[in-house]
This record gives sequence, structure tokens and C-alpha cells, in this order.
Amino acid sequence: MPKVLVSDKLSETAVRIFKERGVDVDYEPTLGKDKDKLLSVIDQYDGLAVRSATKATKAVIEAGKNLKVIGRAGIGVDNIDIPAATAAGVVVMNTPYGNAITTAEHAIAMMFSLVRSIPQASASTHQGKWEKSAFMGTEVFGKTLGVIGCGNIGSIVADRAVGLRMRVAAFDPFLTEERAIELGVEKVDLETLLARADIVTLHTPLTDQTRNILSRENLSKLKKGAFVVNCARGGLVDEEGLKELLDSGHLAGAALDVFVKEPATEHPLFGNPKVVATPHLGASTTEAQENVAIQIAEQMADYLVRGAVSNSLNSPSVTAEEAPRLKKFIALAEKLGAFAGQLTQTGLKKIEVIYEGDVSQLNLKPLTASAVAGVLKPMLQDVNIVNAPVLARERGISIAETTRDDADAYDSIIRLKITSETQTRTVSGTTFGGAPRIVEIKGVDMEAGFYPHMLYTTNEDKPGFIGALGRTLGEAGVNIATFNLGRAGPGEGAIALVAIDDPLKDDVLEKVRALPHVIQATALSF
Repeated sequence: MPKVLVSDKLSETAVRIFKERGVDVDYEPTLGKDKDKLLSVIDQYDGLAVRSATKATKAVIEAGKNLKVIGRAGIGVDNIDIPAATAAGVVVMNTPYGNAITTAEHAIAMMFSLVRSIPQASASTHQGKWEKSAFMGTEVFGKTLGVIGCGNIGSIVADRAVGLRMRVAAFDPFLTEERAIELGVEKVDLETLLARADIVTLHTPLTDQTRNILSRENLSKLKKGAFVVNCARGGLVDEEGLKELLDSGHLAGAALDVFVKEPATEHPLFGNPKVVATPHLGASTTEAQENVAIQIAEQMADYLVRGAVSNSLNSPSVTAEEAPRLKKFIALAEKLGAFAGQLTQTGLKKIEVIYEGDVSQLNLKPLTASAVAGVLKPMLQDVNIVNAPVLARERGISIAETTRDDADAYDSIIRLKITSETQTRTVSGTTFGGAPRIVEIKGVDMEAGFYPHMLYTTNEDKPGFIGALGRTLGEAGVNIATFNLGRAGPGEGAIALVAIDDPLKDDVLEKVRALPHVIQATALSF
């Protein structure tokens, strides 16, 4: 019988579910805070169920010689060393949807607390004061709520705001016009949202693209008297810039449930009468904690007893028999998706995956999910092959699969077609010796491998371009590993895919974009 350690406080319902599904369980809700004890006992267990107090570090994972799965009751996995778990063959699961309603409701509650000064008025009244005129509030009726990130939680916030008769403007690169209409919101770019919003609320993960999305510069673009609500992730808002604009009177107030550094026991914004602050309470309701506890127990038990994998952050949902055959194609599909995703700047409408040849006879669900995850990952850090189709559907992105028995010049080929609001992009690949390779981009034949750092350009097929590109990279100290070229025909559109040793700096990329005949230049990472 597999054995699980629950090292943080979880609902007793989770313990019952483990037992009912044939899993032995030790419930030690305070053990996770004792690092030494955890290290000494973890080798006795097949599974570790945690919330946020337990730190599943590399040392813990390496000590867990029998560990097969770590389950996080909640969405955040900052306390789990996922690379170490992957290296050790340990599946990491979370429950990304169990606390969505709770978090959305907290954002709405924070908005009301902010615009009506409820915490300040409550404290004043408790002190025996009756400062009725000191707490003049603002109605939300008829105001414009700017929602940055309109996925699972953001769409619930938008729905509640529409019910309050607010106007809702949403910025989300993956939100389609059709989905926006369904939600009753207006899809806008970030600049438009900043100009219109009376209140801004954030519901996006923290990625390289979203870090400081409300920078000091962007905060200053908000209208005078605007409010900011952040119940998503610390780091989305420039905290120093926020303080500056609150102090200057440009912004009327801010409600923060998350901070760059947590736990935040001291902070420059603490004590500011314009700031409502809570200690990361977004998921802290009885219902949410019950939901995530039940879900993680069900998922871990299913994996340990039946081998089923769901909501995994580091493992595809495939059976043991399928895994050897699918492994190379999963890698190919994800890299093709990552290639297309990094080049797609406007709202996605459709992702179509076409399988030709031998690969068309395999279990395609994990392959398609891998391709979708690759497309979405540049903007959605926590996306994986399990939740990628759900995240796509939430944003109104349709997913299609097509199979063909023949694959022309190859035994197997995967073609990925991305349709956005402005264009359709295609990229195709196959495997050579088990390694994924690109064989076509936008109808242009190409033969190239995937490297950690690459430069992709499209250009007019004119003499001197290749030399100019190589000279620009050389003068910038960029070492070229491979240089792959393709073109539609003499004098027509051409493509260069260059593998380089290090990430391309922004100033070098701008120099490449400034070269004659360049149409597009994008730095890629895999």
C-alpha cells in the first residue's frame, strides 16, 4: 500500500479520501515547519502533500528515496523545487482551480474596502470617533474596471463587476473578441486600459513579460484619482512607484494582498491611509481550503494507485506503456508551440495541430496539449500540458487536431498552425535521431534544431543582408552556433534562424531590427 505524508494543515476530508482510495496516510500538520525532522522521515513515503509551510527543497527531494509525487493543495508551487523533483522523477501536482472563486471574491472585497475606506472607518469607529465626513467614498456603479489578465480568476472578477453595473475593459493577449463578448467586457490594449480605468485589478501570473506590468511609468498613465488592486502576485506592481504616486496624490488608493517579499512584516506602504493591505488572503476561505484539499488527495491517490496523472507541472498525462513512444514527439510539439508562441503578439483565435505519418496513430491528446502549453507559456508561466487546454478554452481559443496517414518526405511530421487576430502562422517539425527539428516555417523549407537561445528574422531577399546580420552580431560579441536560411523564392520573403551561445540583449536586437530589409526580428529561448 502506498504511503503519503501530509506535513501541513489540510482538511480531514483529504485524509479520509486517501484511506478510501487505498493509500496509507500519516497526518502531521506541523511537521513541515521542522526541516530536520522532515529530512529524517521523508524516505518512508511515496507521496508528500503540502500547502505553503512545507519547503520541498532539493535536499528533501533527494532524501525521499521512495518519493513518487508531491501534491500542493493550492496553485502556488514556490515552495517546491520543481527542477529537482523532475530530475528525481517525482511528479509535482497542484490544484489550480480550487480557489478561483475565493480569490476573485477577495479582489472584489478589496475593491469595495478601498473605494469606501472601510478598514479605516472601522478602526476610527472602534476608537470611539464618529468621523462621518472624513470617509467620503466613491461608487463603483458606472465606473470602468480595468482587468489585467482575463483568465480563470480575472473572468470571474469581470463577471462580478458586470453584475455591479461597472464597465469592464480587459487586457489579455490571449483573450479573443468572441470570449470578450461572451463575458460582456471590452478587449483593449494596455495603453487604452490605463487611460480609461477608474480602478485597475490584476489577475495574471508573474512572468518575465508581466513583471512590473504596472511600472511607475504605467501607473502615471492612470487617470488622476484612480485606484489599484493587486490580489494576484507581488512583483506585478512597482511598489516604489506606487508609493510615489500615492504620496503625490495622483493615485487615490491601493489595495494589496500580495507583495514582492513575503511575509511582509514591514513595508514602506504600511501605515499609509490610502492603502488597504491583507496578508495574502486570496485563497483563505473554508470552502477554498476544503476544495483544494479534496482535489489534491484525489489526484495523488489516483496517481499512486492507478498511475493516472492530472494537474502535473512536470509530467505529461500518459500511461507507462505510451511514454517511451511519445516522449520525443511531446518534446517536438512543445518546442514547436514555444516557437510560435514567442512570435505571436496579438490575441490568439485558434491552434491547429496536424499529425502526418506514423505519429498520427499515437495518443494525440498529450501531444496537442504539449503544443498548446508551448504556445501559451511565454505569457502564462504556470501552464502545463494538463491545464493548457483549459486555459485556452477560458480565453476563447479553439483547438483542433487533424491526422493524415502519409507524411510526404518524413515518417512522421507535426504541423502547427496558429491563427491570431491579424495573421496565420505555420511551423512544422519532425525528429532526427530522437531530437526535435524544424523543417518548415510559413511555407518555407527549413532544417534547423532547437537551441537554448536563438534569433529569428524575416527579411526581404536582398544581397548583403546575411553579411550585415553576421557583422552586427559579431560586433556585439554574439557568438553564432548555427546559421540556418530559407526563402520562398529568389527575391521573395526570406527567413534566418540563428542559434547563439547567450541570450540576445535588447540593444543588439534593436540593431538587428534596424538593418535594411528586416521585416521582423525576435529573440527566442527554448
